[in-house]
Amino acid sequence: MAESTQSSKNQMQVESLTKSFGDLLLFENISFSLNEGERVGLIARNGAGKSTLMNIIAGKEDYQQGEITFRKGLRMAYLEQSPHFPVGTTVLEACFQGDSDIVHAIAKYEKAIAENNQQEIQDAMSLMDSLRAWDYESRAKQILSQLKISDFEKPIEQLSGGQLKRVALANTLITEPDILLLDEPTNHLDLEMTTWLEEYLRRSSLTLLMVTHDRYFLDRVCSDIIEIDAKQIYRYKGNYSLYLEKRNQRLESAAAQRESDLNLYRKELEWMRRQPQARATKARSRIESFYELEERLKKEREAKKLTIEVKSGYIGKKIFEAINVSKKYGDLTILNNFNCIFGRYEKMGIIGNNGTGKSTFIKILMGEIAPDSGTIDIGETVRFGYYSQDGLNFDDNTKVIDVVTEIAEYIELNNGKKMSASQFLQLFLFSPAVQHNFVGKLSGGEKRRLYLCTILMRNPNFLVLDEPTNDLDIMTLQVLEEYLQSFSGCLIVVSHDRYFMDKVVDHMLIFNGNGDIKDFPGNYSNYLEWKNLKREQESAAIPKEQKPKQNKNSNEPKRKLTYAQKREMESLEEEIPRLESEKSELETEMSSGQLSIDELNTKSLRIQKLITLIDEKSMRWLELSEIEG
Repeated sequence: MAESTQSSKNQMQVESLTKSFGDLLLFENISFSLNEGERVGLIARNGAGKSTLMNIIAGKEDYQQGEITFRKGLRMAYLEQSPHFPVGTTVLEACFQGDSDIVHAIAKYEKAIAENNQQEIQDAMSLMDSLRAWDYESRAKQILSQLKISDFEKPIEQLSGGQLKRVALANTLITEPDILLLDEPTNHLDLEMTTWLEEYLRRSSLTLLMVTHDRYFLDRVCSDIIEIDAKQIYRYKGNYSLYLEKRNQRLESAAAQRESDLNLYRKELEWMRRQPQARATKARSRIESFYELEERLKKEREAKKLTIEVKSGYIGKKIFEAINVSKKYGDLTILNNFNCIFGRYEKMGIIGNNGTGKSTFIKILMGEIAPDSGTIDIGETVRFGYYSQDGLNFDDNTKVIDVVTEIAEYIELNNGKKMSASQFLQLFLFSPAVQHNFVGKLSGGEKRRLYLCTILMRNPNFLVLDEPTNDLDIMTLQVLEEYLQSFSGCLIVVSHDRYFMDKVVDHMLIFNGNGDIKDFPGNYSNYLEWKNLKREQESAAIPKEQKPKQNKNSNEPKRKLTYAQKREMESLEEEIPRLESEKSELETEMSSGQLSIDELNTKSLRIQKLITLIDEKSMRWLELSEIEG
């Protein structure tokens, strides 16, 4: 990778990039750029090289040819799809992990202090000043708090998947990069955190390149979409909705061109099949053009889009009944006398913040966890197909096609016909060539897609899908949506993917935590609209109830500070400037080069304490000023 002094608007240039793994070519001679402030979504099928491209840009993976050029001095941060931190690291310590300039500057400063190298100390301090690294810890705590992480000393291995993702997200955001790379940032994030991240990215001026299957997120955040298709790059100006429209136009144009090419091919093939002497006098260029046309058509050939209606097994009127089901883990209540009668052909979505018990409820339904009390009575005709979050257990040395044919050679359709295992795999975007690859060669997303096929191939009449959208690409989600819309059985889906849920469910169970579960008649968007309307109505009602009756001529403010609060505010107005002045003086002293190592350490600790005090007291002053105003 190279550094460039290119214009400030252009921050990164990818030129003629090619990447392959052995004989597997991911992309070839692709080129694109990122300009300042652009927010770009990267879309492709699983296995097409999205995460590989992100790793290459981040400098974590090599490539065969091409060049990646960055603007000089540019800062970049990367949120990987599956972040890892050393065991024993605390939440706060995790924010000091990574490859950012600030983390390196802090490490350089600490090393210089330990070695008592005065010149290195001065250089490190200058670097810390330029990067605003002195208040790094304070900024880390602020971002972590906004992401609902409050126990800064908790070991990283004790965090849930969602908490770990938020810590890793904080680790990328606090460095305030110029370019932010995000690989599946919404995986394991609940709706509240996804919404927070949406707003953060929309308000920021940073340049963004991200991979995500969350189509509402793409719609709200992105200014551009880049698609990797058939090893090439296609760029579309606009959000996800505009991308769909423009992509369809491109495919229609390509289909028209292909039809023209096919007509020409038939004519030229007839000529080529004539007796050799009949074409001996023809131009050699025509023969060469024929083979070029044949090769182009071969490369462009795509499997026809299959639309199927799978024949689900018979399911009786009785599905399942939950009767006074309760479950606790210590003080955490998951279910509290929960009752539910699940209807025939019902399609239900389950949502709620992480830790509210969604997956636990599913495991109780599936018999993997026993309730503390109550019963779940399941109908005799119910045949579950269960997609769990931890269900991947393939033998990497087995071929993809063999994984499915071990379950069944074919699947029955509603029209009385049958579909082979190979055809079914093609429906879920496994080409014949990939079907004969070993499972070990598949990407993480492709393994998830194969796992999904093994569930559906069993022809269940009741599908239970726990976070099926994590790690699946948008193309697979579209196929799955169509499958579920035509599925003539029962369905329960746990997912934070709003777009997906809107497509496939007709009502929702809302897990609010502490055993509070609400049934909502509608899809995800209907629920959010109702929730927002309810919040607006409650907000509008509060002032009316609290508003005191006043005389028309009264000039009294609606709210007044108490005597103690007024004295506190006056004290803060004197104290905050004094603390800021002390901080400024200490920073000047530390930059003078005349302090001993012990004095530097003492003053550095004092600055950290001052930053915390100033933040706390400024926040309190703002609270009091709102009361006064």
